[in-house]
Amino acid sequence: MIRRLQMAAIPVCGAAVVLGVFLWTCCRVYVPEGHMAIVTSKTGRELPPGAILAEAGEKGVQRIPLAEGRHFLNPINNEWRIVKAQIVRVGQVAVVTSKTGRELPPGEILAADELSKGVWKNVLGPGTYRLNPEGYDVQTMDAISIPIGYVGVVTSQAGRPAKQGAFAGPGEKGVMEKVLQPGLYYVNARAYQIDVVEVGMNQVSIVGKSGTVVLTKGQLVNVNGALKELQENTLARQVERRDDYVRSNRDSGILSQREASSLNMAQKQAQPASKADGGRPSKTMSAPGKRLGQDAEMMREMQKRKQVPQPQVKAPVADNVAFGMNQFVQFPSSDGFSILLDMTVEFELLPENISRIFMLYGDLPAVVSKIILPQILSVSRMKGSDYKARDFIDGGGREKFQQEMTAELVRILGEKHILVRNAIVRHVEVPSDILEPIQQASVAKEQDLTNKTQRETAKKQAELNTEMAMVEQLKKETEQKTLKITATTAAEMKKDVAVIEAQAKLDVAKLDLERAAVEAKIIRTRGEAEVKAKFAVENEKALGEQRRAKVFKDSATLADLVFAESMASNLEIRVIHAGEGTLWTDLRGASMTIPAPTRK
Repeated sequence: MIRRLQMAAIPVCGAAVVLGVFLWTCCRVYVPEGHMAIVTSKTGRELPPGAILAEAGEKGVQRIPLAEGRHFLNPINNEWRIVKAQIVRVGQVAVVTSKTGRELPPGEILAADELSKGVWKNVLGPGTYRLNPEGYDVQTMDAISIPIGYVGVVTSQAGRPAKQGAFAGPGEKGVMEKVLQPGLYYVNARAYQIDVVEVGMNQVSIVGKSGTVVLTKGQLVNVNGALKELQENTLARQVERRDDYVRSNRDSGILSQREASSLNMAQKQAQPASKADGGRPSKTMSAPGKRLGQDAEMMREMQKRKQVPQPQVKAPVADNVAFGMNQFVQFPSSDGFSILLDMTVEFELLPENISRIFMLYGDLPAVVSKIILPQILSVSRMKGSDYKARDFIDGGGREKFQQEMTAELVRILGEKHILVRNAIVRHVEVPSDILEPIQQASVAKEQDLTNKTQRETAKKQAELNTEMAMVEQLKKETEQKTLKITATTAAEMKKDVAVIEAQAKLDVAKLDLERAAVEAKIIRTRGEAEVKAKFAVENEKALGEQRRAKVFKDSATLADLVFAESMASNLEIRVIHAGEGTLWTDLRGASMTIPAPTRK
């Protein structure tokens, strides 16, 4: 029986071994780390119409991939392939486009949830994701890193249009009121456009007939290399948008980035000459170090291919240049001469006003070209036409013109939420036929003022020498008076000290005399008291003796009493009784002691 069982078990064990080998070699699916397995089922129910991914029990590409690890699948009913999982690194976001799901409502461009077809509104943050590439297109892009000194203006690109002149609310399309403060943000570029706008102090410098350059403050250096790269990418995308604005408005006189860079270099070379002409030096603020640009053609090609604005090529551009504008300040003076000015206007954009400014006017180039520059040209021409040509050469007239222009710009641009801090006239060009005579007259006037000043200086020098001599004389007189006062004071001090010492000795002698008198009185009083006390004692003793003598009528008795009192206290008296017999025999035991009298 046992043998038959053993023989029957042999085929079973062999089949189990063969099955195990088949499962391990043919059915085992190993998914390595960072990968996933896309499984296609050959059997099951047919997919619903329009579906491209299959659920469990359906035929086709399975929607859920296999995660890392070991799996076992029947190779007859299934096919699989190993692909990399979607990895979103720190500082990146992933935009998911679903190829399956329910259709979006008409007019919608973003899928509100993961069950809809189209671009998901929510992005994937840093992490590892396993989305089937057959049904989901995942594209990674840099997160938005807003540097210090900038804010991000958010424009919602989906939803119903917001009211004209109003900020976009929830579910509306348009510029949103709340701006993004410096930091890192994971934002869907398809849902929200983030425009990085400088806040704080900016400058518009109008350089003669050559153009206008906007100078922006420098960006703080960040020690984190990865974060710095993200910030550079964010700024690069913004520069690309501004270049597009410049190209689209070239006919209105706005220069390109490269033209503005050349203009800025020419301005730097011309600054020493302007200083020599008597103009004020420009108050230049530190500009972003190594502001990044991009190759526009490569950017457009990447946008066509990836449909995401993600710059890859970066090249440094000239410092202190944001953009240029082919504008200048020129107007006729009140006496008919043409005046050409070099000006710099410092203005500030506050974070709480950026979103409204952006909604009304656009980015910084648009703000300058549409608002600031026209007001500068208008105000300068309006105010400058009230001055004569020579007023712009003399310092006083130019200073007054600068103050009036600054006050007017502060008022007008303040109503548009743009704070003007200062307007500086750096250089003035006037026609040479009036400039030379005015300069010669100014030189002669200055020479006359110089001669007058020299004469006044010599006169003041003589007066100074006289005053110095008087000071020296007064100094010596003061020294002599000081010595005299010092000697007099020392003598008076010695005199006062001697008088004080003599008075002190006199006071001590008086005190000694009074003390001697008191001591003599004490001795006399003490002697009198002792004599009186002794007299009283002796008197009382005598009276006592008289009274005792009166007690004893017999003087012999009193004598015996005195004798007894004068005896020694330790004296013993024995009385011997002599009976029969001899005296010597009776003395041995017969005796009586009489106690000595006690003195009182």
